[in-house]
Amino acid sequence: MSLSWWSIEVRDGERPARQWRDAYAAALVESAVTHGARDWAWRFESFGVVLELGFAEEDDWHRFRALPAVVAALDAVEPATLYVYPGRGGSAGAGLPRRRGPFPAAGAAPLPMEPEPPLVARPPLDARPPILVP
Repeated sequence: MSLSWWSIEVRDGERPARQWRDAYAAALVESAVTHGARDWAWRFESFGVVLELGFAEEDDWHRFRALPAVVAALDAVEPATLYVYPGRGGSAGAGLPRRRGPFPAAGAAPLPMEPEPPLVARPPLDARPPILVP
């Protein structure tokens, strides 16, 4: 079953986003689960927090989004630090895989390298000093 993912991203502003999460996490998760969310995850990022919600039907998301508890939670965030969008959020990457293309310096020859000098346990015979017998 394919889930319709939505993200609520709250960035740090005048107040840390973690305080907002601590205050509204229980109400948001309970509302999501009781209105059709099949999967959810909180992620802590360097910029704030992200709540990812996976709904079986997109209509479930719209019903969830219109709930008074959800509206109140989102109204408690400074508008400049709130992002609500479809898909997984934060640093999850693009929804589609990156198109393969030429790799940097593809087909280039390797850089020349000096060969390692061989390790010798003792010097060769011709390099030894002659043994003088009296």
